[in-house]
Amino acid sequence: MAQADLVRPLRTVLVGLATVALLGFAAGCDPSTFSTGTGATAGPAPSAITQQLTALTVSSGLSMAGYSRDKFPHWISQGAGCDTRDVVLQRQGMVVQTGAKCKITGGQWTSPYDGRSYSDPQALQIDHLVPLANAWKSGASQWTTKQRQDFANDLDRPQLIAVTGSVNESKGDQDPSTWKPPATDNWCHYAESWIAVKTHWKLTVTTAEKSALADMLEKC
Repeated sequence: MAQADLVRPLRTVLVGLATVALLGFAAGCDPSTFSTGTGATAGPAPSAITQQLTALTVSSGLSMAGYSRDKFPHWISQGAGCDTRDVVLQRQGMVVQTGAKCKITGGQWTSPYDGRSYSDPQALQIDHLVPLANAWKSGASQWTTKQRQDFANDLDRPQLIAVTGSVNESKGDQDPSTWKPPATDNWCHYAESWIAVKTHWKLTVTTAEKSALADMLEKC
């Protein structure tokens, strides 16, 4: 799940970035995700996201045998010298400065999990919203390496988030039944995004996870 790399927040207002048009999330989830208190747009209708949650398959989970982060190759090239991390940083930030070979040298980012702001991209860590280990035991262990690579570099759903390192580390590989963002005003959007990712990738949920997601949607 989390790694000391950089990537994108959810529901962050993307100011001055034409690349916002790239954020066409599937499964009925709005492209922007987490609110940072700066005027974020609304997410999918509660009834639609609730239907998606209801449709998720409940399972106690597959074995973790054989799991390794190396089975989810990332970060892959996205062209023009940029990798997945670079693309996310560019579109999630404000006044992002880019040097040679797509190196991000500056900008402004907000961690949606706790609302802290950063001007140094190196101060952020990457979070796979649905952790790689969680994906493994909820279906990804049955995938090809190419499918796992696509999941780990998913730029089309709210799966990659730049967040405060210590908060990211506290999350680890936990699902919403045991960990939620410290910023409670973002619980709704966190749940919406989790459901969107699991819906698109046809991943299962546990009973406790599904119940926690339903409770978080009450914040919407």
